[in-house]
Amino acid sequence: MQKTTQQLDTLNIDYKDKYVIIQIDNGKVNAINTPLLKDLRQTIDALDEDDKVKGAIFTGRPHVFSAGLDVVSLATMDQNGHMEFWESYMYLLQSMVQFSKPLVSAITGYAPAGATILVLCTDYRIMAQGDKHVVGMHEFKMHMQIPEMLCDVYTYHLGEIDAWKAIQQKRLFNSDQAVEAGLVDESLPVEEVLSRAEEYLQEQIAVFHKVFGQSKKWFRKRLRKLVLDRDVPALAKQTVDFNRDPELQAKVVEFMMQLKKK
Repeated sequence: MQKTTQQLDTLNIDYKDKYVIIQIDNGKVNAINTPLLKDLRQTIDALDEDDKVKGAIFTGRPHVFSAGLDVVSLATMDQNGHMEFWESYMYLLQSMVQFSKPLVSAITGYAPAGATILVLCTDYRIMAQGDKHVVGMHEFKMHMQIPEMLCDVYTYHLGEIDAWKAIQQKRLFNSDQAVEAGLVDESLPVEEVLSRAEEYLQEQIAVFHKVFGQSKKWFRKRLRKLVLDRDVPALAKQTVDFNRDPELQAKVVEFMMQLKKK
């Protein structure tokens, strides 16, 4: 396949020999907003249908994977905007989980909260070392409710007891801690993350594609059930309705004001 690069508003897509590197390029901190979610879903679905593509790597820029959800944008959305955002996020999780080919995360920097859940839907995760490079769910710090599907994905990887404990402690994991907890698979210097992801992906591409695809379905049967067998509009509405609580909204606004003072 001829090497080409495709640029979307929020992504850079680099076509290599037999595989593709999907790089988030969405502003200074690669915040997750509705356009990014839609671009990612469209890209992943298209790559799954492309017989010339045998696998993909999901990455960010050096030292910046994604800061998580664009909370500033969410704070200013109306109800329809919130519905569109959460439906887009959950539909993306479905596309990632049912992607039939190898999908490897090269976590090149910080990837907390909503970014953590995205990488947990990939097959293998390689994370950059660094004090500010973290994964984990710290929504309690912001008084934000974690939607049910996202809770399910986090619990799938950590286990119910440890996931709930980590949520209460607002715990973020550096790369070595994330390996120990089972959230990521390898911890490397940032300059080695992408090349190692390419090496690992090529190993998986070498497996006969029908064997890999069917095995992926069988080995991730519980994750598929948690993500695919769900009513996305109903779950999105559940999230939006909960977040309309006036007391909760006041707490989120208070947190946002504190951020602006820093």
